[in-house]
Amino acid sequence: MALACVVAAVVVAAGVATPAYADAIRDEQYQLRALDVATAWQSANGAGVTVAVLDSGVDATHPDLAGQVLPGADFVDGSTDGRRDLVGHGTTVAALIAGRNDKSSGVAGIAPAAKILPVRVLDKQNKYDDATVVAAGLRWAVDHGATVVNMSLGGGTRSEALAEALTYAAQRDVVVIACTGNVTAGANYTEVWYPAREPGVVAVAGLVGTPASGAPATGGTAAGGGSGGGADALWTGSLTGPPTVLTAPAVNLIGARPGGYWRVQGTSFAAPLVAGVAALVRSRWPSLDTANVINRLIRTARDLGPPGRDDRYGYGEINPVGALTASVPVIRRNPLVALKEPPAVQRFSERVPPARASDTGGVWVTPLRVMFSAAVGLATFTLMLVAGLVAARRFIRPRA
Repeated sequence: MALACVVAAVVVAAGVATPAYADAIRDEQYQLRALDVATAWQSANGAGVTVAVLDSGVDATHPDLAGQVLPGADFVDGSTDGRRDLVGHGTTVAALIAGRNDKSSGVAGIAPAAKILPVRVLDKQNKYDDATVVAAGLRWAVDHGATVVNMSLGGGTRSEALAEALTYAAQRDVVVIACTGNVTAGANYTEVWYPAREPGVVAVAGLVGTPASGAPATGGTAAGGGSGGGADALWTGSLTGPPTVLTAPAVNLIGARPGGYWRVQGTSFAAPLVAGVAALVRSRWPSLDTANVINRLIRTARDLGPPGRDDRYGYGEINPVGALTASVPVIRRNPLVALKEPPAVQRFSERVPPARASDTGGVWVTPLRVMFSAAVGLATFTLMLVAGLVAARRFIRPRA
């Protein structure tokens, strides 16, 4: 029987006025400047990549998403095809990933040429009570062309059904990004939310960032809780811990919503910034496998906190330009598996297939080892056979 997960990773800052004009929105998107996204776009823009957004649905009629949203699926009540959003959360996430960049107004996403595959798994209260719904949505997204999946949701309880769906995604070379979660009043857990803590998933915590002039550094005190700190400080409303892999701005983000815009905060909105960069990497190198996409993200991250990886910031802040331009060695295995999974636990890591050769120079190491072992075995057998024949001729003499 599947385990239930009753808390969804959903935080939207309340009590903030909607900006009056869309042409002021772009100036408010400080994350585009902080992450130097304009330079990254010189290398890739997300074309050819489908990003699944498992969320509350996506408003496909929003001007910043027109033409960006594919027909999706509704695993809550079947009342939509995923292209309708009764909450607004999924629309915000989708636009942060793939908001159009064909005009100077409105929200631009990190990967503006990517396509969004909307998969509704959150209900009208922006939560899910049964993780098997999320698991079914994830499998559907994988089967319908997503190569990057954003999951700005989660809870305190591990679900075997969702774990199996994550394995299903990994086996089919899909990059999964999830938020670490937010400090929530009344919650009885403080560790990184599930599925972000599942081995192989890119868990994203939130930074305070550097808001545009005039915007308060704390972003308010909505359900996510917490106040700010210095620029690039970990947002105090962000859950973090050993499973944390990367960080991204999470506070004072301007987001698209049905009918307009709003200011949001939460790790739910840091995760899609990383998902957008994963889409850029997959756009530039279409045959690059999941292990090497993730390896590029973590090896090029801007280090924060103590030198090297740490449990608060993970590998650091996502770095789009570095991920698209740096020289990064090719690897064979998802580096997050060993990071998150204790050696005694055999689960996700043993089911992730070895990475295939990529256009960055990867080689089929495992088949070569098998061929070498077979050759050694054949040679040994031949030598033993010849030795046996010589011995037989020595002791067996023909009759006179």
